[in-house]
Amino acid sequence: MYSLILHGRRLVQSQKCLSLSVSVQNAFVLSNSFSSARAADVSIRDGRKGKNFTVSYLVDSLGLSKKLAESISRKVSFEDKVNPDSVLSLFRSYGFTDSQISTIITDYPLLLVADAKKALGRKLQILQSRGASSSEITEIVSTVPRILGKKSITVYYDAVKDIIVADTSSSYELPQGSQGNKIRNVSALRELGMPSRLLLPLLVSKSQPVCGKENFDASLKKVVEMGFDPTTTKFVLALRMLYQMSEKTIEEKVVVFRSLGFTVDDVWEIFKKTPSVLKVSKKKILKSAETFLDLGYSRAEFLMMVKRYPPCIEYSVESVKKKNEFLVKKMKWPRNALVLHPQVFGYSMEKRIIPRCNILEALLSKGLLRKGSELPAVSSVLSCTDEGFLDRYVMKHNELVPTLMAIFTKGSVS
Repeated sequence: MYSLILHGRRLVQSQKCLSLSVSVQNAFVLSNSFSSARAADVSIRDGRKGKNFTVSYLVDSLGLSKKLAESISRKVSFEDKVNPDSVLSLFRSYGFTDSQISTIITDYPLLLVADAKKALGRKLQILQSRGASSSEITEIVSTVPRILGKKSITVYYDAVKDIIVADTSSSYELPQGSQGNKIRNVSALRELGMPSRLLLPLLVSKSQPVCGKENFDASLKKVVEMGFDPTTTKFVLALRMLYQMSEKTIEEKVVVFRSLGFTVDDVWEIFKKTPSVLKVSKKKILKSAETFLDLGYSRAEFLMMVKRYPPCIEYSVESVKKKNEFLVKKMKWPRNALVLHPQVFGYSMEKRIIPRCNILEALLSKGLLRKGSELPAVSSVLSCTDEGFLDRYVMKHNELVPTLMAIFTKGSVS
């Protein structure tokens, strides 16, 4: 196991991952209330103002580099320092050092917009009431900042404490059974560089794979040898898939893919991109191939789509047919454009495809697209963010912004 850990460490990227998935409403998010170019411009300026302020605050208050601050500002932003200052003051009152606070915020920036007293203060008080010392609180929260985002904080705290004690005490004896296996296995994952955001769910899990032993070692060895990055969710998914599936079941799935024209190497490359592909049933895999072939795609094109974007094999027949009908027959994009960007079959018709295509039709009708009547690339229309799309196709037409925004927010096919 130790040689495996050392091998895995060499596979970890040197730059720390900022991977908090924070759902923060950007000021550029659009609603049906937009009715003028002025409103749209104000929203853009406010969004950028918030990001600029956030970057400056993180650099000045926490000493972060501008590059790191800019990365965090894409996850969370604010326009004044009242709440962030309250959060930092709370941490300092509990004995956290500036270095620890910087580590916490870098890993879990959402804390800067949390309620310092009602949310964070209450949880820290709960830990104190359980007898946790100041040094224990600062060490554990610094090690696993996301513990403050959990409702069952005491359960997570106890689990994290066990792991830390096992790591730091040479005389610590692992408990018997699944709990001992869990501590052993999670410690191994931490040594590989797995971040707390991925470890937390495993710490309190009663399910596979972290409660096993021999099978865990074998599965972990395979995942590391395949080159999965321990700082990503793909690593966890791959570990779970290999742990849960027998060699016989895996081989049966490989046979199904080979019957469609994939090579064994193709199958494992697909697995590396999307580990969950192994759980897709034989029936669904074959049905997906049949659907695309019936729509006029060649077998080679189907293989290319799956290799480029494996999740497309899981899309429902109805969804694929509906989007193909709209994009190919109504919008007149050639099929090979979708072959190169199969992820479009997973986009929402109502929230993304139709609103954006309505804008294109409006521009085409006025001869305002750069290539005249030719449609732009699928990726430039459908694969970008709302902000990127509107910057590219709406905001540059100053006098038409109100009209185009009305079309965009209408959300129906013209």
